[in-house]
Amino acid sequence: MPNFVDINWWAVLVAALSAFMLGGLWYGPLFKNAWCRENSIDPNAPPSRHPAKVFGTAFLAALVAAAAFAIILRPDPPLFIAVHAGFLTGLAYVAMSFGINYAFVGRSFKLWLIDGGYHTLQFTIYGLVLGLWH
Repeated sequence: MPNFVDINWWAVLVAALSAFMLGGLWYGPLFKNAWCRENSIDPNAPPSRHPAKVFGTAFLAALVAAAAFAIILRPDPPLFIAVHAGFLTGLAYVAMSFGINYAFVGRSFKLWLIDGGYHTLQFTIYGLVLGLWH
């Protein structure tokens, strides 16, 4: 069983940063308007919370998720296994969990595709980074 010393913490940090950058693209120019529309938010309204708090929380959550995923993968995972595990984790665990929640609160299928798609790609990229960087 790996311990925390066996984890490539630089790769974990880069994986977390990659999720942060992906989120900037995904929820920015790619899907901002659609995401805001599906959440009944004015895309041009000023933020309701301080951006530093929001982005700080998002980065910390991405860092915890990347670290946990690195522990699950164990040190030196083969690239195909790491990417495949990332894709399945994002799709089968994260996106499907969102799907269950969204079904009960009546959120749209389009919103689920946006949010679930982000997390599927997020964990796939985690697998790519952790599978390439040993």
